[in-house]
Amino acid sequence: MGKIGVAVCGNSGIDYAMHDKKIRIFRSVLVIENKEYEDFVEISSDEFYEKLEKNPDLDIHTAQTSTGKIHEMYTEMKADGYDELIVITISKHLSGTYQNAILAAKMMDDMVIHVFDSLSVSYVEAKMAHLAQMMANEGKTAPEILDKLETLRDNNHLFVTVDTLKYLVKNGRLSGAAGFFGTLLKLKPLLEVSKEGKVVTLDKIRTTQKAREEMVTRFLKEIEGKNVEIFLVYTNNYDEINEIKKDLLAKTGVKDIRMVPLTPVVGCHAGPGTMALGYVANV
Repeated sequence: MGKIGVAVCGNSGIDYAMHDKKIRIFRSVLVIENKEYEDFVEISSDEFYEKLEKNPDLDIHTAQTSTGKIHEMYTEMKADGYDELIVITISKHLSGTYQNAILAAKMMDDMVIHVFDSLSVSYVEAKMAHLAQMMANEGKTAPEILDKLETLRDNNHLFVTVDTLKYLVKNGRLSGAAGFFGTLLKLKPLLEVSKEGKVVTLDKIRTTQKAREEMVTRFLKEIEGKNVEIFLVYTNNYDEINEIKKDLLAKTGVKDIRMVPLTPVVGCHAGPGTMALGYVANV
């Protein structure tokens, strides 16, 4: 049986967490006022949101990891002795990273590469990478690992609130935005990452506070009776989301809730004030 390597895109936020250093990370680029920054390496989450708070009209956009860069990573992993790779990406509906990983894989004729679309972002992706690497360390086969990843993909949910839809609309990341664009920027809707891996609107709400309250209410109802791992994603609102964490700890009885920052590249499309509440079910 060959040696299996694991890679995940930086949109997972895995850079900000303890992780097995054998996991390879390929990162997107953040462009601020025409200057390029490699996500995490050259700009941190805190630094990015501080810049955006000071100047909400910053000229910002992103560039996913190029096919060439991903191919270079594959080549390096092959040189490290890996015969087969499992590559986990952000949802193909949120970025072109998945497609670039596929194209790079086609350039590796003598290596088996499984590009796995997480259909999600942030901690869900990171969780998949941790699981894949743990199973690879245990000597599991690629089909066994992919089967577990599919189970994880089918058993998670991520709710999202944003302070403004300006960034999601501007970057085309919000599905179904047409039809209520005129009032869009005045709303503080509750969003979700759907089973198809798209950001869609669940409810149209007028205030940020009510959107957050509705997020917690729906979340608690959905996890009732389930054995879940809970996580919270924050931007420039750590203190606020820490209060939500305390509330959830009291209401759910779980021992811990993971708090993870939203990476600058993803935050570029969501904006400051964004927060998310999600779970991965233990099945």
